[in-house]
Order: sequence, then structure tokens, then C-alpha cells
Amino acid sequence: MIGRSLVSPELRRVVRGLAQPVARGFGAIGLSPNQLTLIGFVISAAGGVAAGLEAWLVAGILVIAGGVFDLFDGALARATGRSSSFGALMDASFDRWGEAVVYGGIATGFAAAGIVGGTALVSLAAGSSFLVSYVRARAEGLGFSPGTGMAAVGIAPREVRLVIVTVGLFLVAPLGGVSRAADGSLSGGATALVAAMALLLTLTTVTVIQRIAYTRAQARRMEETAEARPTGARPTGAEERRPETP
Repeated sequence: MIGRSLVSPELRRVVRGLAQPVARGFGAIGLSPNQLTLIGFVISAAGGVAAGLEAWLVAGILVIAGGVFDLFDGALARATGRSSSFGALMDASFDRWGEAVVYGGIATGFAAAGIVGGTALVSLAAGSSFLVSYVRARAEGLGFSPGTGMAAVGIAPREVRLVIVTVGLFLVAPLGGVSRAADGSLSGGATALVAAMALLLTLTTVTVIQRIAYTRAQARRMEETAEARPTGARPTGAEERRPETP
């Protein structure tokens, strides 16, 4: 298989199982899955604001808290039979929106310290991260990897990205914050955060390539199946949904 995820389907199932009791608790006090999605977004966005204000430890705590909270909306929806296409769209959209605010906050923190290279690196890492999600959504929309198939492809799904960003944020304060000395050298905290963003950019770029390659392999198998199908047989799946123009 091309590029299995560092987060296995088995681990996902275990984590989702652990989230079920907590999600049911939120449901018992009257919260809906969509409300949990909004709460998780607010927590993540607050983390981005904290990063922009250079409150790095607070940012790390809020970012990981928002990421963990994101488990509960889907768990509650499944537990109560309230899963819906709109809920899935809302969850995915607010996940990306929350990520954007976090990356924007980190970029702002670098800019405040005069570290232009760090700001540019965050921008590239953010773009590559969003491409990971876009390739999955686009491929599944065309009929490839239905269900959660694409989530298991690529070394840096959202969970891995969340850990990398959080670790980078947590290391900033103990290593002297984000600053640049008169001689141009970076503080230990800035170096750690730059390293985290560089790692994020590298892994997400690899993940995008892995997902495109995985989809291409599926397309080739479908083409081979179509060629072997008797003349006049009806195409199925991605074959009939493939657009005529790029």
C-alpha cells in the first residue's frame, strides 16, 4: 500500500471508543454535535490568538484542547444517531478554519519578532496542510476511497499535524521564547518552532504526494476494469463521475 498513515484505523477506533462516554455526557446536558463543533473551533481559534500574542504555552494548551475536543462532535453524532451530511461538512469546515487561525497566530508571532523566514515557513506549512485535506475531499468526491479509506493514507493526517504544532508551541517558552538576536541568531524557542514548522511542511508535502499517488493507482485499476468490461456495460463509481475537463 502507498503510504500508510502513522495513525492506524485500529488506533482511531480505540480513541473514538474512549471519547464516547465523554460525548454522551455532553449530550446529556443538552449539547448537540454541531454545538460541540463550534466549541472546539472557538478553543482552537483562541489558541491561534494566544500564539499571535506570543503567549506560547497558553497557545499550546488551547490548541491541543481544541484538537481533543474535536473528537466529541462525531462521537456524539454516532452515539445518538444524529450523523448527517451537513454535520460532516460543518465539522470539516470548522476544523480547517481553526487550523487557519492557529497558523495565522504562529505567523503573527514570528512577524512580531522580526523573523520573516519563520512567517513564510508557516504560510507554506499551512498551505500544504490544507492540501492534505483537499486531496482527500476531492478524491472522495470523485468516488475514490469511499468512507474513511483516504484517512489511512499518508504519514501526516490531522492528528499528526496537531501533535507537531503542539509540541513546537510547548517548547517555545522553556527555550527562551521567540526572538532574534542582534547578530541574527534565533532564540532556542524560535529554533524549535521553526523546526516544527519545517517538519510539518515536509510531512504534509509527502502526504499530499502519497494521496495523489494512491488515487492514481485506484484510477488505473478502474481503467483496467473498464477495459475488461463487456461493451455496453454501465460504468460505476468514480468512472462515471469523472469530469470531462480538468
